[in-house]
Amino acid sequence: MAYKTVLTIVTEVSQTQGQIDSAVAVARAEDAHLEVLCLGVDRTQTGYYYAGATAFVQQEVLDRAQEEARETEKAVNDRLSREDIRWSTEAVVAQIGAIATVVGLRARFADLVVMSHPYGSGRGQELEAAVEAALFEGQAPVLIVPDGQRVNLTPRRVVVAWNQSDEAMNAIREALPLLQRAQLVDITVIDPPAHGPERSDPGGQLSQWLARHGVKVEVSVLAKTLPRVSDVINRHVRDSSAQMVVMGAYGHSRFREAILGGATRNMLEQAEVPILMAH
Repeated sequence: MAYKTVLTIVTEVSQTQGQIDSAVAVARAEDAHLEVLCLGVDRTQTGYYYAGATAFVQQEVLDRAQEEARETEKAVNDRLSREDIRWSTEAVVAQIGAIATVVGLRARFADLVVMSHPYGSGRGQELEAAVEAALFEGQAPVLIVPDGQRVNLTPRRVVVAWNQSDEAMNAIREALPLLQRAQLVDITVIDPPAHGPERSDPGGQLSQWLARHGVKVEVSVLAKTLPRVSDVINRHVRDSSAQMVVMGAYGHSRFREAILGGATRNMLEQAEVPILMAH
């Protein structure tokens, strides 16, 4: 498996620089085609009309979203015109409630989606919605790159958060090309259940499977000595000087999967290194 189609979704011109830099770095390293979806967001809600609203007002909002998409596409085209990779851009307008459909369709045909940190100052809800859509609707692996971080696709050490779940296993399969290039992959298990299927050898079967793929592996079994699992993982990342985290992405709601669950959201909020997630 290789990453031959890399997708990134840009929602604001002001946020393009670091995100495009990361996406370009990944595309160049993988000899991949970079697709950039330039998203203008119509923040009105379908079927909702407020007092005094007219068709003119509705059209004005749509025109503004289209102009934002065109401005974003122009900025991205100017930026990518200096690169030696294969790339393409597409300007699209979507209502905030329809981002899942628009992004999910594009992400479905991407090998890897590269996104910037979805939380923090200046981040709109559309960026989080785009990340959720790529993960849940598009079923694509998403590489989240925190601000100021560089993507290293031949990392010294990668922490793999392992809890025996389908989501964790999917993320590991999607990350296999990266794990094979890493100097060391640290399978991190936190408070393994005393009566689970791996009770006598936490991470053992996963370690064996990865080793057969040429991955250099070790297992770390940690106690949950902090309030949240994400706190333990992040501390372990710092203590071990890891350069990347691989973990499953979990939904918060049974009724709408595209809501990031507590552990997933906490990891993204505190991320200090790139995180590859998959659902």
